[in-house]
Amino acid sequence: MISFADCGLAIGHATDAEGATGCTVIRGAEDAFACGVHVPGRATGTRELTLLEPTQLVDRVDAILLAGGSAYGLDAAAGVMKWMEEHGRGFPVGGGVVPIVPGAVIFDLVPLGRFDARPTAAMAYDACEHATATPAQGSIGAGTGATVGKIVGADRCSKGGLGLAAADRDGLVVRALAVVNALGDVRNARGDIIAGAHDADGSWLDSEVFIARGRRDAASFADVAARNTTLCVVATNAALDRAQLAALARASTAALYRRITPVGTLYDGDVVFATAPRSGGVRIDSSQLEVLAVMALEQAIERAVATSTPGEVRQT
Repeated sequence: MISFADCGLAIGHATDAEGATGCTVIRGAEDAFACGVHVPGRATGTRELTLLEPTQLVDRVDAILLAGGSAYGLDAAAGVMKWMEEHGRGFPVGGGVVPIVPGAVIFDLVPLGRFDARPTAAMAYDACEHATATPAQGSIGAGTGATVGKIVGADRCSKGGLGLAAADRDGLVVRALAVVNALGDVRNARGDIIAGAHDADGSWLDSEVFIARGRRDAASFADVAARNTTLCVVATNAALDRAQLAALARASTAALYRRITPVGTLYDGDVVFATAPRSGGVRIDSSQLEVLAVMALEQAIERAVATSTPGEVRQT
């Protein structure tokens, strides 16, 4: 079981099995954390990402919301805000606090569940309340309704999910979380397709080759393509400021390009967050950290599909 305790984080899931959607909240175990972001996707659904830029006033993040439901899922952040306010967590303002909760969503309104099933504020509140340093992975939380390889339609795609991984060296701790709902195929370390689009005979289609050959109908392609996103969080115990965290998030996208083909397309809303303690982190070599982050995120992407269950929701 993978623990995020050394990164100062707790993670909670809320799952709507019937509607095939859900949300995942990454919050500070005891207090806020530092956070940076990089957005390689071009079809994103997000909130509060501007606050993560190094030039912004607020230097804390209280939680990150990852949710299904497309743009509707962003409303679930109200539940995170409520939980945080009740626990006195947030940016101090006058006689109260304003919780800082950036978020991002995937499109899971089809094909597995109901179009009207979206993560709610109550679900996000519950995810905060039951967050743990050792979360589950698989078809759970924000990964519940995730699918991959939708290039030739929903009837020939594979199940996506939420994966976790770790990479530690000499006191440096790196953890990764990936919600994989990609247009492209997912590959293992050898480059073999392990989840994605199927050909008519059941074999792997190879979405990248399929697109390169121009073998697609423009109208139907546009209909299935605009339903994709891979959301990632790379967490560490290193001492990093917001500029360094943004650089770590950017460097970590190498994992997406190694394991998902194609990725970062016009139809993907990919977002990568990077987190670190606000104080007391370990001093590190940035090159080593970036390499470990890519290694961990590659494994998390693979586990997102390896631990998922087609046709049903399973927790592992």
